[in-house]
Amino acid sequence: MQLGRAVWRLGLVAASALLVAALPRVAAAQIGSARYAAVVLEPQSGRVLFGSNADAPRHPASLTKMMTLYMVFDALRRGELTLQQRLAMTPTAASRPPSKLGLPPGGTITVENAIYALVTKSANDVASLLGETLGGGSEMRFAQMMTLRARALGMGGTTFRNASGLPDIDQVTTAHDMAMLGLRLQRDFPERYHYFGTRRHVMGPIALRNHNRMLEAYEGVDGIKTGYVDASGFNIVSSARRENHRLIVAVFGGSSWVERDRHAAALLDRGFAQLGVDGSGSALMASAPSAGSLAMAAVGGTAAAAALRPVRARAVVARAAPALPRQAVARRAPAAAPGRPVRLAAAQATLRNPARPAAATRRAAPRMVVEQGDGGGRVRVRAAAPARKPVARPAILKRTVKPAAKPAPGRR
Repeated sequence: MQLGRAVWRLGLVAASALLVAALPRVAAAQIGSARYAAVVLEPQSGRVLFGSNADAPRHPASLTKMMTLYMVFDALRRGELTLQQRLAMTPTAASRPPSKLGLPPGGTITVENAIYALVTKSANDVASLLGETLGGGSEMRFAQMMTLRARALGMGGTTFRNASGLPDIDQVTTAHDMAMLGLRLQRDFPERYHYFGTRRHVMGPIALRNHNRMLEAYEGVDGIKTGYVDASGFNIVSSARRENHRLIVAVFGGSSWVERDRHAAALLDRGFAQLGVDGSGSALMASAPSAGSLAMAAVGGTAAAAALRPVRARAVVARAAPALPRQAVARRAPAAAPGRPVRLAAAQATLRNPARPAAATRRAAPRMVVEQGDGGGRVRVRAAAPARKPVARPAILKRTVKPAAKPAPGRR
């Protein structure tokens, strides 16, 4: 009996040592994407506890709205806006693609409801409206103001081209810059930061639910913002507080909001462990059925898994494990349908009126795409046909086409 207890205790000690050694490796496991970047920042000291591609250029997507809100909060403080001031939706702002609130041109919204629309719904139309309002009628001018403010805040790798984060090849930032922006929102506007913790906001008949699921999935998270466009992948800046310690994490390039949130939770777990804060706040990790096997693989394979079997450390590692990208599974092409006899009249009609190419049909058909604002929600849109370049401009044709030769005198 005593020998059995001694063996069990030895196994517990060995498992604990494996767990401590495994946590940094598990948390540091990168999302399998060329767009991946991450940083963990301690606001009190400004220390970077973890960084990977932290200063590499990335597309911010709807994280852009963090700076839009920074500018709105500043305008409120200076008296340029009031919370109950009503803004009229413009046709340009109303034309922005989803995610959007859907106000028609001429419809009005208060500044405070506009703040909630950005924080929860990540509404691109409302972000554009705020940009036009503060930019003197020009969202482009407002984007220049955002960039100048970013430089003043020390965000040297950030350039804005619009207020919403909708795709623009020149709109770039870094994981470190966005984490710093989250820090400055907390420090510069503590009286406004509570908006980022809103889980649900009712606006008349409309109920807006926050896209940031980390507010419910991770203990201590109180903001800030999520984002998605095709070029960026799923991004997040999240802030969590535990035992008088606060951390800010930024993750870029997730293939889904689940992968992104799991990785952010793992990095927060690692950061709090470095600060000596006990416990794991990642309820999301505990519910992941494959997290345990992924953690065991990161620790050292089946031998380490066997050593951890008798202890609870396995569950702790499971909560800390980030999701790894799934390998693509080859799919069989469907079998060709049996041939059918083709009548001569039908064949002749087809030759006279050829069908549209399949590619053109696919371009015209509506398709489901992820909203340009994050949430993981999908909307049906009609993809536009690609622009075609002219073979030659008329001016070039005039210069290149030679006039017809005149007949020689005396010849007809």
